[in-house]
Amino acid sequence: MRSYYLKINSLMRQVLIALLLLSFACSSKTQVQTVTETEVHSASDSLLLTPEEMNYLKNIKQLTFGGNNAEAYWSFDDSMLVFQSDYKEWGADCDQVFYTNWKTDDLQNNQPKRLSTGLGRTTCSYFLPDNKSIVYASTHLGGENCPPVPERRTDGKYVWPIYDSFDIFTADMEGNITSQLTNEPGYDAEATVSPKGDKIVFTSLRSGDMELYTMNIDGSDVHQITSDLGYDGGAFFSPDGTKIIWRASRPTSDEDVKVYKDLLAEGLVMPTSMELYVANADGTDVKKITDLGKANWAPFFHPSGEKIIFASNHQTERGYPFNLFMINLDGTGLTRITHDGTFDAFPVFSNDGRYLVFSSNRNNGGTRDTNLFVAEWIGG
Repeated sequence: MRSYYLKINSLMRQVLIALLLLSFACSSKTQVQTVTETEVHSASDSLLLTPEEMNYLKNIKQLTFGGNNAEAYWSFDDSMLVFQSDYKEWGADCDQVFYTNWKTDDLQNNQPKRLSTGLGRTTCSYFLPDNKSIVYASTHLGGENCPPVPERRTDGKYVWPIYDSFDIFTADMEGNITSQLTNEPGYDAEATVSPKGDKIVFTSLRSGDMELYTMNIDGSDVHQITSDLGYDGGAFFSPDGTKIIWRASRPTSDEDVKVYKDLLAEGLVMPTSMELYVANADGTDVKKITDLGKANWAPFFHPSGEKIIFASNHQTERGYPFNLFMINLDGTGLTRITHDGTFDAFPVFSNDGRYLVFSSNRNNGGTRDTNLFVAEWIGG
């Protein structure tokens, strides 16, 4: 589930920041493309998809046309998408939550409805089963302004901030907060909802480490479901609600453990090495399903419940580009889905399995914008 967006000259830093403001957890977004003079094309498979991608996707539609847009998630009836954006033309100084009727809205010429308060920073919004409310995390109780992004470190480490003012809220479709689901000291965010409509999984620092928890959709019956040292986040339920998939770091050497704990004490984590794990929804029977190296993240279940689509830079030497891959639950059958030369991430299947929404730096006219795309899924 989610964090998300700095503009840096180095292409490598741009890509890693794509993880940052397209990250925390669920995640966030950014830019990974060098600035060149290119034309922005209208929705057309031959212009927006590579030939290899047309084995899996067709009838692609670009939804947004500016800023950094990510973490788009479907309503239970698939008619709407809720997402986060920092597009200044929409009045967002940092990530805020918006929604769109994706088949009919024209976001190139019209601003979508904002569902967050407009204060602080948000991450990882998700529809609740009634299709009339959402859950999302926000820092607004900790201050009206966007929280600061960490300055470049003298030790060269690339880090994500863990804002301790993040809490999880629900809101209606007019943007009114209807409840506060978490009220513990420290980071609570990255909430996503089971397709069964009964549970929420989220990441919290309440134990002193970044662990996964589940709760009922009203915030009751909270259970910790991971306990190994390292960052656990960006979790999603399987289509039948019986399993979860997530990304995790697992420091093992004495040096790596010290680095992880020291950064955590500063309210930071380093996301450059993450693999994917699957378990039962109660946290039992944990299995590591990737061992690819580099950053493997933003996993989501295929409608069959037997495969996972995710973003990865494991085939690169310098950390970019990020592309979408699919893998079986037992770790076999790794298949590359996208072949864009910049950044593709946050893939999410619609509930009926017909569509895939994802974020990409493709077709951004030589800017560093990250936009949302929806395509029909034909990959089986």
